[in-house]
Amino acid sequence: MAGIAAKLDKAYENLSVEELAKAPVAALQGVSDSDAEHLKAAFNITTIGDLGTNKHFLWAEAIAKLAE
Repeated sequence: MAGIAAKLDKAYENLSVEELAKAPVAALQGVSDSDAEHLKAAFNITTIGDLGTNKHFLWAEAIAKLAE
């Protein structure tokens, strides 16, 4: 999991990938509790796994890659 730990808040650095997918979005560095609340309200996203599989975010990622 080299490199992943640097993208997480300290409390989550030693979790397995499976545990991280179930962790709250605020476990990601730079995502505040307020940001997490907005994601929950707007997109029903509560976990890192939800964020990574949300169709809107996947569509945006695909468009950005195509634009490169």
